[in-house]
Amino acid sequence: MDISVFVPGHITGFFNIENNVNPLKNGSCGAGFLVNRGVLTDISSSDTLEIEVNRGDYTVINEVLKILNIEKQVKITQDIQLPIGAGFGTSASSALGLAIGLNEFFNLGYNLEKCGQIAHRAEINLGSGLGDVIAQMGRGVVLRTKAGAPGIGEIKSFVNEKLVVATKTFGEIDTASIIQDPDYKKIISDAGLELKNRFVENPSIGNFLDFSFEFSKKTNLMSDEVSDLIDYFNSLDDILGSSMAMLGNTVFAFAYNEDVFKNLNIEGLDIYELDNIGIKYDKH
Repeated sequence: MDISVFVPGHITGFFNIENNVNPLKNGSCGAGFLVNRGVLTDISSSDTLEIEVNRGDYTVINEVLKILNIEKQVKITQDIQLPIGAGFGTSASSALGLAIGLNEFFNLGYNLEKCGQIAHRAEINLGSGLGDVIAQMGRGVVLRTKAGAPGIGEIKSFVNEKLVVATKTFGEIDTASIIQDPDYKKIISDAGLELKNRFVENPSIGNFLDFSFEFSKKTNLMSDEVSDLIDYFNSLDDILGSSMAMLGNTVFAFAYNEDVFKNLNIEGLDIYELDNIGIKYDKH
């Protein structure tokens, strides 16, 4: 039996950090969106514990295996379809897909929520993310209204329309170095909490894009090249809005038609769609 699990990537527009000594309550609130590329995890039989990943390292995989206490013979293959360390939530996609896949393969008896908690714990342990896992349990554009792992935190998927997303990545940002820095944490949390409260009052694509841009300005996390491209996108009539992926040295922009982005001929621009389906998995 083989198990395949796809978990979409997640880009955060704005957020506030809510730390807690309980790792399942540790997390963040805010808003982000899912894209139709992510991490595809395949679990199959093997004579040994075998791991293959097309990019990155095995850190997240090893952490999930450790939490589940699995040392059994199994082949784990992951196809990471997005840039790593650039604000796409790939470590969360990896952890969540693996937890779901191993649960199905070994009949561990966990529900989807519990698998999400395992993935969230792996993220917290590694300092690689705070809110991507629970957001990846949603669809489309996702508002995280209560911090924590799935089953403890709360989300609302509030937009499910067809949108085209373009991104350009200028390199990596070490998430842990920012979310664990006291000064950055205060700046981020103050700005993110205010914007989250405003967004709850009137959730819309326009406000998501506007508030994300406001957040990126207030937190002063943008590099010059990111800032320049965002300003360019925001000057174009056919683009709905643009901001910075949190946390990544990456620009994102929304439009209704992919030709809007293709006609710009920007080198290194990747084009996706908003993912309105969410997690997909099957046995074969």
